[in-house]
Amino acid sequence: MGWKTLDDMELNGKTVLVRVDINVPVEDGRVTDSTRIERIVPTVTDILSAGGTPVLLAHFGRPKGKVVPEMSLKPLLPALEDALGRSVTLIDSIDAAEAGLDPDAEVLLLENIRFEPGEEKNDTALARRLAALGDVYCNDAFSAAHRAHASTEALARLLPACAGRLMEAELSALEAALSTPERPVGAVVGGAKVSTKIELLENLVNRLDVLVIGGGMANTFLAALGADMGASLKEPDFYGTACDILAQADKSGCRVILPVDGLVAREFAAGAAHEVIALGPDTALASDQMVLDAGPDSIALVEAAFEGLRTLIWNGPMGAFEIAPFDTATVAAARAAARQTRDGTLTSVAGGGDTVAALNQAGVADDFTYISTAGGAFLEWMEGKELPGVAALDS
Repeated sequence: MGWKTLDDMELNGKTVLVRVDINVPVEDGRVTDSTRIERIVPTVTDILSAGGTPVLLAHFGRPKGKVVPEMSLKPLLPALEDALGRSVTLIDSIDAAEAGLDPDAEVLLLENIRFEPGEEKNDTALARRLAALGDVYCNDAFSAAHRAHASTEALARLLPACAGRLMEAELSALEAALSTPERPVGAVVGGAKVSTKIELLENLVNRLDVLVIGGGMANTFLAALGADMGASLKEPDFYGTACDILAQADKSGCRVILPVDGLVAREFAAGAAHEVIALGPDTALASDQMVLDAGPDSIALVEAAFEGLRTLIWNGPMGAFEIAPFDTATVAAARAAARQTRDGTLTSVAGGGDTVAALNQAGVADDFTYISTAGGAFLEWMEGKELPGVAALDS
């Protein structure tokens, strides 16, 4: 861990530029999910308690360097103030901030940083203008740390820099799960397509003891081994890649678990008629049959594998969890992992894609050791890539 935290910084009387991710869903001018806003509260509260003045830097949408009124941060103010229990003052522009910050403001919020054309270009001149506004830089936006932007990368190199509480929690959880895990360590990687997770799988098979592959991805692996998967979602262009990943797993000593049975239906619909069919290299489904979830034998196999683990990483559902009964495997496996986590025998870290929604559906999101709200940054970390926003803090 080369990065500093708020505990390492002198904040009393300081203006602290805090990069946050409050890119939340808004409908009819109202925030509909304030999860990301709620997660920055510890950082802002701790800065205030230490005598600092937080100036929040945030983006909203993709205005592409232009002022787009519909992408103003103004609609977020009520949700921010409600979460923080304090007034929040919106600064219309960097020009307005340079004219002077309100000395009586408790918390300040700079208007959408992506209104600035230099933000996504990681422009040093923009970073210097931002740096002149404060004394300390704090990055609390892990979900934007995979972007080398002016407010996430260049700015961090111009001021004394540290990680906020959310960033600290994310990095600590991910390092514990992958960099220095308690072994044996396993992962569930699910979702629709192998093509979106090649680098993730290639990195994980060299680091894990057990890898569970689920969802539509599993169909591609089974088809690559010789199965006729009928109308199941699969990617023929990646059969060779799937075989290469299995070969690398075998070489590195990583046990790969694929479904040995599945719930097979002829239509993708809630409550669709289905049957349990054994799966393997010799499987031959009819042309109109599709696998939509792992079956009971597969669930038992996964639960048994979990019993021997000390660390588990979870990314993606094991089936078409959006519709019953094809959420069965995801829910059962998630509850098994949650049970072991509650018992203190398993460290469980989850994130990326539909993972949070799937674990919420299983009713176990609060039972996992840590759930990341980051999407792309979580995946890139798991792929073994350097994240510019984190590397800048390390420097």
